[in-house]
Amino acid sequence: MGWKLNPLTARKLKRFRSIRRGYWSFLMLSVALLVSLFGELLVNDQALIVRYDGKWFFPAFADAYPIQWLYTPESPRTGQFFGMEKDADGQPYSYRVNYRVLQRDWETIGSDNWLVMPLIPHDPYKPNFAEGVKKLSPPLLEHQHYLGTDDAGRDIAARLFYGFRIMMLFALGFTLLVFLLGSAIGCLMGYFGGKVDLFGLRLVEIWANIPFLYMVMITVSVVPSKVGMMTRVLLLLLIMVLFSWTSMTYYMRASTYKEKARDYVAAAQLLGAGPLRIVFTHLLPNTVSTMVTFLPFTVAVAISSVTAL
Repeated sequence: MGWKLNPLTARKLKRFRSIRRGYWSFLMLSVALLVSLFGELLVNDQALIVRYDGKWFFPAFADAYPIQWLYTPESPRTGQFFGMEKDADGQPYSYRVNYRVLQRDWETIGSDNWLVMPLIPHDPYKPNFAEGVKKLSPPLLEHQHYLGTDDAGRDIAARLFYGFRIMMLFALGFTLLVFLLGSAIGCLMGYFGGKVDLFGLRLVEIWANIPFLYMVMITVSVVPSKVGMMTRVLLLLLIMVLFSWTSMTYYMRASTYKEKARDYVAAAQLLGAGPLRIVFTHLLPNTVSTMVTFLPFTVAVAISSVTAL
C-alpha cells in the first residue's frame, strides 16, 4: 500500500496549487535555493577541472594549487601555469592560482593543457585587477562580469548569488528556531494555564522589552576581529532567535487555549496521555495553521533585519 496524505492536508495542498502566483513563486524560490547550494560549481574563481601534463586536477574541490612560472620562446613574459610547488628560489608559493589568467595564457601559446571554469568565474570577495576592468563598471562580457562590478571591483553577480544563499539559509534557520521555541513555550503556557500561564506571560513580556538592537551592537562590539564571517552570522542568528521568539508565543498560547477545549484533548487525557505528549503530539499539529500563516512574514523579517544590520 502506497503512502497517502491525510485528506485534510491533501485538500489544503490542492487549494494552494490553485493559487497560481503563490504556487509558482514557491517553486521558483525553492529551485533557486537548491541551485545556490551548489554555488561553488557555478560561481567560483577556482577551476572545476584542470588537465595539465596528462594529469587531472579539481581545484574547486581542494585547497589552492601552486603556480608554475614557465619561460617559453612563445611567451616573452612569465606566464602563470599549473604544477610547480616552488619558485625559482626554492621557496613554496604562498598565493593562489589565477585560473582566468592561466586559461588565457594557455590559449595564447596553444598549449595542450586546458581547464574548465565555472559559469561565473569570480569570487564574491575578491576584486578583479585585470586590464580593462574598473570599479563600478557596467556589464563586461569579455571579462565575464555579467552584471558589472561594485565600488571595490568585485563581481556583482557573484555577490548576489552568494548573498542570496546566505540570506535564505539564515532566514529559514531563523524561522525554524523561532517557531520551535515560541510554539513550544506558547503551547505549554496555554495548556497548563493558571499560574504557569500568569508567570510565563510576565517573563515573556519582560524579555520582549529588552532592546534587541542594543544587544546586537554590544555583542558585535565584543566579538574579536579574528572571528570568521560564518561565526559572526551564526552569532547574529542566535541573538535574533533569542529576542524574536516572544511574538510567536502569544499566538500559539491563544490557539492552544482554543484547541484545549476540544474533545480529542479530553479523550487523550482519559486514555492516560501525559501533558507533554498531549502538547507535542496533539496540540502542536492542530495549531500548525497559525505557524503557516506567519511563515512568510517571519522569513521577510529575518531578511530585512540582517540587511539592516
